[in-house]
Amino acid sequence: MVSKKVSNEVSNEVSNEVSNEEEQLSDYELVFIISPEIAEEELNAAIDNVSRFITERGGVISDVEQWGKRRLAYPVKHFEEGSYILTRFKSKPAQNTELEVNLKISEDVLRHLLIRLS
Repeated sequence: MVSKKVSNEVSNEVSNEVSNEEEQLSDYELVFIISPEIAEEELNAAIDNVSRFITERGGVISDVEQWGKRRLAYPVKHFEEGSYILTRFKSKPAQNTELEVNLKISEDVLRHLLIRLS
């Protein structure tokens, strides 16, 4: 009976640690390049869509910087320039795969890079 009680306490501690890790938000930076064919209003709408996607899933955006149109080092999807956007946010690690899938699907996003800050 003692071993059963100890094992229950250990399993409760492990489950509490797992739930705390899931609730913990990590810092991330997302840089994405939007097609140069997009008008200014559509560019702002695309940025808002990414921001909304993050916040709807429990993320907290701390900063969004528009770097403007820049020349690409090499052609991407037949474009030689694109509008760069940097977004700093906090999110649960599990949400990032869904974010990356949506960025890959988007026709307006030429490239993206999501990194976790330590």
